[in-house]
Amino acid sequence: MYLITGGAGFIGSNLVAHLAERGGQVVVCDRLGSDERWRNLAHHELAELIAPEALAHWLEQTDPERIEAVIHMGAISSTTEGDVDRLVANNIRPTLDLLAWCTVHQRRFIYASSAATYGDGSAGFDDDGSCAALARLRPLNAYGWSKQVVDRRIARLAEQRAPLPPQWVGLKFFNVYGPNEYHKGAMQSVIARNFARARSGEPLHLFRSYRADYADGGQRRDFIYVRDCVEVIAWLLEQPRICGLFNVGTGTARSWLDLAGALFAACERRRSVEFIDMPPELIPRYQYFTEARMQRLRAAGYARPFTSLEDGVADYVQRYLATDDPYR
Repeated sequence: MYLITGGAGFIGSNLVAHLAERGGQVVVCDRLGSDERWRNLAHHELAELIAPEALAHWLEQTDPERIEAVIHMGAISSTTEGDVDRLVANNIRPTLDLLAWCTVHQRRFIYASSAATYGDGSAGFDDDGSCAALARLRPLNAYGWSKQVVDRRIARLAEQRAPLPPQWVGLKFFNVYGPNEYHKGAMQSVIARNFARARSGEPLHLFRSYRADYADGGQRRDFIYVRDCVEVIAWLLEQPRICGLFNVGTGTARSWLDLAGALFAACERRRSVEFIDMPPELIPRYQYFTEARMQRLRAAGYARPFTSLEDGVADYVQRYLATDDPYR
């Protein structure tokens, strides 16, 4: 049995789909609210569905031996969240509490970190999990900081050889796109937000560049298809001896214009782009370049290729966005 927190969210629900399709018993801990994220789960059988405030009681009442692994995807994922106490209560505290539970009961623990911990990238994008390396990173927003707090705490425990779960893994997800992100509003990928416009031939809006070394639309990101993220997690579940902090990206940065081209090609339309002003509050915190260094995951034994931007966007559009039921 797998416990997945944030299981109704974007990456979490795709993982639920993967495990449920393979006959796994899946327990989801999440809030469903009123934004139709329940549809992210509607195609799959669940063993149980638990509200976050009921999780501690559920864990007390459940035989730990029944739980193969805790996969902690639950968090406030908005990079613009300004209530830092809310980030502490939802991102930091639950992660450390679950880590402690998994340590006591010796259950495997996989959790979501983020590429937002790298800040402007001036310290690089190497997923070195040492305390010294993590201390050099400077997140640009409170969300990234909340993930960094957890990474640094676990790194300190590991360096002190303190008790930890038999498997502990943190995953620094880069720019993820794919099905089941529709509830995320402004935090959806540019692909999801602009699909209808692209299909109708209207221009896609991209932010202007405010740096001379990047042309408009030339800002670059490591875009990764959510299917690849799930395959990394599934592989880790098959490798119980692997521990550490790992990037989850493709290792290849692509421009926003590349992404626009892939979207219009998938919609069989000619690329059309208009550049718009960036909100003033975003300008000093904007990442112009992200590219995951993937050597550590490869060295650990992960050999599967990552989906190209063009193939991933085409699959997303044709199998999901362009259909009557875009949910996985």
